[in-house]
Amino acid sequence: MLEGFRYLPAALDRPGQEALLAELRQVIAAAPFYWPVMPRSGRPFSVLMTNAGAWGWLSDKAGYRYSERHPETGQPWPAIPPGLLDLWDRLTGFPAPPDCCLCNYYADAKARMGLHQDRDEDSFAPPVLSLSLGDRAVFRIGGLTRRGPTRSLKLDSGDVVLLSGDARLAFHGIDRVLAGSSRLLPEGGRLNVTLRRVRDF
Repeated sequence: MLEGFRYLPAALDRPGQEALLAELRQVIAAAPFYWPVMPRSGRPFSVLMTNAGAWGWLSDKAGYRYSERHPETGQPWPAIPPGLLDLWDRLTGFPAPPDCCLCNYYADAKARMGLHQDRDEDSFAPPVLSLSLGDRAVFRIGGLTRRGPTRSLKLDSGDVVLLSGDARLAFHGIDRVLAGSSRLLPEGGRLNVTLRRVRDF
C-alpha cells in the first residue's frame, strides 16, 4: 500500500452522519443531482453527481474539468456544509480548506466507479478526503499505474478514506454497492462525499 493512504473506519458516528446528511439534503435541493457522461462517447455514468463549494467537478463530451456553475441550472454551487469543513479540519490537518465537495450517489447495486486517478487539480499536495454514507461499498485501491496490483476493502457508512502523499495519485474506484446494508438513507443507496482543493491560490 502506498504511503499516505489512511482508512478511518467509523470516523463519523450515526448521529454525526444524520446531522451531516441533513446538511447535504440542503446542498442537493439547491444543486440537484445530474447524470454526467463520459467524454467523447457520451455514455452516462452509473452514478448521479452534484457539487458544493467554489468549484464543481464535471464530465461531459468536452472532457473532465472543474466549473464554478451547475451544468443544468447555471447557478453557482452552494457552500460546503460546515459539518464537512469540520471533518476536513479534524482529520486532515491541512492548513487550507477544501474548495470542492463532489457528491456521488450510487442508487443501486449496479452503480460503480471504475479505477481512476484524481488529477484535475492545480496541486497534488492537499489530500483528498472521501466519506461514505449509506450502503456498504467495495472499494478498490491500487498504485500509480492502472494495471498494478490492487487491494479491496468494504466501506461502511461513516467510514473515511484519506489519499495524501504518494497515495494522492493512487488509482481507486468502487466495484459494487451492497444494497440494503444500511438504513441511513430512507431511499436506499450510497452517498459518497469527496473533499479536495482545486485551485492552488
